[in-house]
Amino acid sequence: MRRRLLLASLGLVAAGLVAAGPARAPLAATPLSRADTKWWAERHAAKLREVRAGRVELLWIGDSITQDWERTSAQEAQNFAPVWQHFYGGRHAVNLGFKGDATAHLLWRLRNGEIDGIAPKAAVLLIGANNFGRLRWSVADSLAGHDACVAEIRRRVAKLLVIGVLPSDRGDWTTQATRGMNAGLAQRYAGGKVAGIAYVDATMLFETNGMIDRSQYYDPLLRPPEPAIHPTAQAHARLAALIEPEIAAMLGDRPRS
Repeated sequence: MRRRLLLASLGLVAAGLVAAGPARAPLAATPLSRADTKWWAERHAAKLREVRAGRVELLWIGDSITQDWERTSAQEAQNFAPVWQHFYGGRHAVNLGFKGDATAHLLWRLRNGEIDGIAPKAAVLLIGANNFGRLRWSVADSLAGHDACVAEIRRRVAKLLVIGVLPSDRGDWTTQATRGMNAGLAQRYAGGKVAGIAYVDATMLFETNGMIDRSQYYDPLLRPPEPAIHPTAQAHARLAALIEPEIAAMLGDRPRS
């Protein structure tokens, strides 16, 4: 009897006569922890301490491209800290970048303390590149994950600058997915469509005639060389200069050249 009732109810759902219930969020929009990875758990704990230790007015939120801001190196292409200091020193800025994070991992961090108990004036969000790496999540799912991250950030932060996913040299599928993601983000946020959210697509800094400019990335300089994903410190400086007018306006201070 129960089996017949179940089959009958499934038939009604399939026919559209009975609601199937709320759809599950895609993985890209589901909080996923990486706390089983030692360095990731330790960094999360350290960032919880950092945001509670003092005044926080600006957040940079993202993956390894954001985490790179903390790097110092004898190699000029990987010496990011001086550029960070030039643009964000004295602005009470905190780096919430985690290598390898996709939207789902960032969403977990946002819901587990990294923006609790603070009220920054502004945040910069650059996330999504890892959705199109080994995970190969769809553009639609990745946009849903990005939407969820934006919603969490806006609970604590009045003004947000969204940066489109940067070009990378990981094959045609990833290139097309990146372009689709950025088109979706532009549709949501470009031109001040949402109060308090600005959008910048920095693709022009990393491409020439529609083709990726590998000289803007340090990965090809590694031994052995790797696909171009991470901008050099010099490219980071150009990115920071591009968004500086928006940052200064959000913080209410003078632009840094």
